[in-house]
Amino acid sequence: MTLVTETPLAPKLTGRPRVVVTRRLLPPVEARMAELFDAEFNREDAPMTRAELAEAMQRCDVLVPAVTDRIDADLIAGAGETLGLIANFGAGTEHIDVAAAHRRGILVTNTPAVFTEDTADLTFALILFVSRRFGENSRLLHEGRWRGWGPSEMLGMSLHGKRLGIVGMGRIGQAVARRARAFGMEVAYHNRHRLPEAIEAECTARYQADLDALFAGSDAITLHCPALPGGAPLVDARRLSLMKPAANLINTGRGSLIDEDALIAALTENRIAGAGLDVFAREPEVDPRLLALPNLVALPHLGSATFEGRQAAGERIIANIRFWADGHRPPDQVLPDLA
Repeated sequence: MTLVTETPLAPKLTGRPRVVVTRRLLPPVEARMAELFDAEFNREDAPMTRAELAEAMQRCDVLVPAVTDRIDADLIAGAGETLGLIANFGAGTEHIDVAAAHRRGILVTNTPAVFTEDTADLTFALILFVSRRFGENSRLLHEGRWRGWGPSEMLGMSLHGKRLGIVGMGRIGQAVARRARAFGMEVAYHNRHRLPEAIEAECTARYQADLDALFAGSDAITLHCPALPGGAPLVDARRLSLMKPAANLINTGRGSLIDEDALIAALTENRIAGAGLDVFAREPEVDPRLLALPNLVALPHLGSATFEGRQAAGERIIANIRFWADGHRPPDQVLPDLA
């Protein structure tokens, strides 16, 4: 986000902040929130409807949404005068109109870095599963179709010596690069801005300014960049056509980054070897054609699903609320990009 000089005013609370949490959090986090704030929790853990979000934003001081909640400009415009903080659960804030909130004097915070290692672990698990065809071959076993070991049976791709292309070299991309180095992979990356040489050396990563060249020259591509404006796909039919026939595509970033129709066609026609997805374009709906593909490994958005990560995110949210309630700038404030 681009830094701006204009900032919202500090709150004028007369008591404990009224906090509405839109999804269930870990019990220790909810217990601590109940101690500190006038907190209301979603016991059913079902995503709130738009009407429910609007009603909550009318009466609370702090809204704690998750990725399943779309907080757009109209909802923010209709928020009550007391709403002063949107303390998001998660690092990504594409589902929140941060600029609209800023105009209303509402701060937005997130929980950066807490899911970095967990998401990198899951990413590399998908790289392994797809390259070695673990998902496809596990189905043979579970469905009773395994004919026994054979020297030319169930062959996958070795990772050692292969090139991993990373799109988006933030915290998670760098963590994936470190894991790839341990597996003997060559790492190339594309980013909006080239990283300092010291970070490139630490990750043993080479900068590739041409994104198309990264797709064409990599044995596996993994996506760790923000969603594009308007939900446009980064990986469309043209970019898939650049990939090697033996290459794999991994996405643990944003579901909208991939044109799923184009990916289904590429996998069905074996124009690329496989794909591993933890995110989808229309979650929680998943195209059944994807799930039917033998060369696809699909997971239900598990990148941050560890006890440690979810606990740490809750603690960051509590800290942000307490800073704000005390009249201080929260440590994890997200500012609008006015570039």
